[in-house]
Amino acid sequence: MKFKSKAHANIALIKYWGKENEELIIPKNNSLSLTLDSLYTETEVAFIDGEKDVFYLDDELQDERHTLKISKFIDLFRKKSNNFSKVLVKSYNHVPTAAGLASSASGFSALAVALNELFELNLNKTELSKYARRGSGSASRSIFGGFVEWKKGYDDETSYAEKVDDANWDVAMIILVLNDSKKEISSREAMKKTIETSPLYKGFTDSSIEDIKNIKEAIKNRDFKKMGEIAEHNAMKMHATMLSSNPSIMYFKPDSIRAIEKIKQLRKDGFDVYYTMDAGPNVKILCRDSQIENIVHELKKDFDSNQIIISKVGNDASVREIK
Repeated sequence: MKFKSKAHANIALIKYWGKENEELIIPKNNSLSLTLDSLYTETEVAFIDGEKDVFYLDDELQDERHTLKISKFIDLFRKKSNNFSKVLVKSYNHVPTAAGLASSASGFSALAVALNELFELNLNKTELSKYARRGSGSASRSIFGGFVEWKKGYDDETSYAEKVDDANWDVAMIILVLNDSKKEISSREAMKKTIETSPLYKGFTDSSIEDIKNIKEAIKNRDFKKMGEIAEHNAMKMHATMLSSNPSIMYFKPDSIRAIEKIKQLRKDGFDVYYTMDAGPNVKILCRDSQIENIVHELKKDFDSNQIIISKVGNDASVREIK
C-alpha cells in the first residue's frame, strides 16, 4: 500500500508563541489561523523492509538527524496501531522551508493524514490534529481549511484544533517573500528565549485571550476591518516580546518595514489590507479576494513579481491511495 496526502500551510492571525509543555507541544495560548491554498506539502508513504525509516525531502535523501525527527513522529502511529514496520517517506514542499512560511505545519499535517491511512487507524480530524501537533504545533491547524482555532488545552487529549469558519466570504492573502533563506534563529529557539527573558511576554499571552474572543466574533460577523486590526496588533505584540528579549531577537529586515509602510498606504488608498508577520522577515497581507488584482498592481511598483505569492483559502488536508 502507498498513500499520497496533501496539506496546506496556515498563517496565524492570533499567534502561537511559546510552549507550556515542550514534549507534548502544548502552547501557552490559543491561536487562530487562515489556511492557504498556494502553500502546501505533498507526502507519499509506504511500508518498507529494513531496519530504519527512510526520508526524502524534495527528492533529497535526508541525514540521520532529520530522519530521526520523522521516525519519532511515525512511532506515535506505530504504537497506536501495534504495527512496528518501517516507513518510506517522500515529502515535497511547495513552501520555502524554514523561512517563516510554515512549511513544518503543512509537512507534519500531510504526514499525519498519510500515516493514518497507512497504519489503518481511522482517526477523525480532531484526533489527527492532536497527532499533527506532536510534530509541529501549527500543524494541528493545517488539518483543517478556512479559519482554524488551536485550543491550547492542558494535556495531550485537550490540545487540538477545530475549524471556526470556511472563510468563503471574499477572504484571501498575499505573501511578500522578502527573504526565502533559512532563518538565523529558529522559531523553537526564539520562543524559548522570549519566554525566559522578555518582560512583555505575559502581556502578550494574557491579551491573546481577548484577541481570540474578539477575532472570532469579527469572523462570525464577517467584519473584515475588525478582524484585520486585531490580527495586525497581535502580530506586532508578538514581535515586541522578541525585541524585548535578552539578547533582542529581530526578524524584521529593511524590506519588512518598507512592506508594512506600503500596506498602510494602500489602506489609506481604500484597500482592505492588513499585515501580519511570523518568525521571519516575510510579510503576509490579509486582503479581499476581489481586490487582489488591483493590490498586486500597486505592490509591483515597489516589489518584484517573483516576491509576490497570491493565495486563496486552503481546504482540509486530504489523502488518497496510489498505485
